[in-house]
Amino acid sequence: MDNFPDAQGGSSPLGRRRLLRGAAALAAVPVLLAGDPAVAAAELPGFPERVALYRSAYRNWVGEITADGLWACAPADPEQVLAVVGWARRSGWRIRARGRSHGWSPLTITEGTRSDSRVLLVDTAPHLTALQLESDSAVRAGTGVTLQALLTFLEGHGLGLTATPAPGDLTLGGALAVDAHGTAVPAAGERPLPGSTYGSLGNRILELTAVVWDTAAGAYVLRTFRRDEADCAALLTHLGRTLVTEVVLRVGPDAPLRCVSRTDVPARELFAAPGSGGRTLESFLRRSGRVEAIWFAFTEFPWLKEWSVAPVRPAGSRHVTSPYNYPFSDSVPTPVADLVGRLVADAAWYLAPELGAAQLTVASLGLAATDSADLWGPSKNTLLYLRPTTLRVTANGYAVLTSRAGVQRVVHEFTRYYRQRLEAYAAQGRFPVNGSVEIRVTGLDDPAETGVPGAQAPSLSALRPSADRPEWDTAVWLDVLTLPGTPYAEAFLRELERFLLDAYDGGSGLARVEWSKGWGYTADAAWSDAEVLGTAVPGRFGPGVWRQAVATLDRLDPHRVFGNAFLDRLLR
Repeated sequence: MDNFPDAQGGSSPLGRRRLLRGAAALAAVPVLLAGDPAVAAAELPGFPERVALYRSAYRNWVGEITADGLWACAPADPEQVLAVVGWARRSGWRIRARGRSHGWSPLTITEGTRSDSRVLLVDTAPHLTALQLESDSAVRAGTGVTLQALLTFLEGHGLGLTATPAPGDLTLGGALAVDAHGTAVPAAGERPLPGSTYGSLGNRILELTAVVWDTAAGAYVLRTFRRDEADCAALLTHLGRTLVTEVVLRVGPDAPLRCVSRTDVPARELFAAPGSGGRTLESFLRRSGRVEAIWFAFTEFPWLKEWSVAPVRPAGSRHVTSPYNYPFSDSVPTPVADLVGRLVADAAWYLAPELGAAQLTVASLGLAATDSADLWGPSKNTLLYLRPTTLRVTANGYAVLTSRAGVQRVVHEFTRYYRQRLEAYAAQGRFPVNGSVEIRVTGLDDPAETGVPGAQAPSLSALRPSADRPEWDTAVWLDVLTLPGTPYAEAFLRELERFLLDAYDGGSGLARVEWSKGWGYTADAAWSDAEVLGTAVPGRFGPGVWRQAVATLDRLDPHRVFGNAFLDRLLR
């Protein structure tokens, strides 16, 4: 097939765009079909009567992990969740909580899950969405609420978060399960507002309510864990090994942010060696504390975003009253869609440099055409910028713990290696990356930022501080994005992974995997390398911390109602 067909049966760039958007919609929206009551009664005998069952497809963010015809339900409240979990335990079924399925790794569903598997999806987004202000520094939230809804609620009360992930359609529960994060550290001389925390969203948890096993009762129960309880540490980043129904988060006064975008700083300057001077990433970080670099493959000028706290609108900034202010990246522009179509349909992977150039051109021209290069407004409106209609790509992800002074060194070493290997592959006629490198910088999960005496650090968060290296107070997040199915991608990403794990093994830094993304690469698959899963990943947290976390999760769910084959292999 040379081209995507258009609506009239011919081929055109418009046809390619329609196909790409259709694929994005399929990946975003599960197919729901009412379950036949008679069939449900036969296949799920004794299921709680008040909880409606339906058949559902599962699609992760990029559609690489799919399952059709699974049984699913949407409990109306935590008590119904508890009833469903109790039924699953008695019936030998496993529960997988589902929010918006915005992830890459097999933490929810593993590839190859059959429709007749004893796996029940529990949809949190329809009903577990309550929001209530507990005080001027805390909010109670159901885990099915989206980040956009949470931030909108907080904004209405003059409150906000220091940083958040870019997509607003993530559910809070899904984000907390995988230590989701934004990009922020304190700028030079910045005095953090009360309620500020620069680590993951999970570090904001003051208490959480989860479904756990009660030995005395001989049943699963709803139990609330305070942040200073030892067991809470394992639940703060639980990877899907429990089901949290509600959390109380620490929040603070909203800080209006200015976001300036630019594409005029070359990568060799932005990612230069430490001490080079000029417009390095560290110089922007020192000035504002909040940066993100998006470096399209085979180009020289990254799209750099710089957020800064600005209580008053700076001259020249456009006041934005809603999020998602980059329409050119919200959908697939014609030049990009045309090239993606040729790469995929014609196996023309050698066009990766042209696609990178097209993406950079669209960003540069789009910023000017939409007056989006200098934005200002409530934090939500500049922090949320990624819609589900954007181009779907697969991604790997790692966090490198270092000191604030070590950020530029980590960025320089990684980008130098990435560029060298990409050029070496291209010299062989191989183009494993056709998306971008994304770089963010955050603080670590400092439990003192909760304001709770004795607060526990999240056991399994990539941002858990290292007990051996207290000077490490910062994490550099490194992601590489490429189209699913790109030849040689896994082999290339395996090389990057080995470089990171070897270069930052606890000496000059410490590399940990980003749970929701791709990692554990063999030459042809992610999440498959036995040494990474069994040794490297646990070892980066310390054997005592890992063992204790796994033991706690097993004790709170001894029947492994919450889990799947991948988690059984990882958390052992």
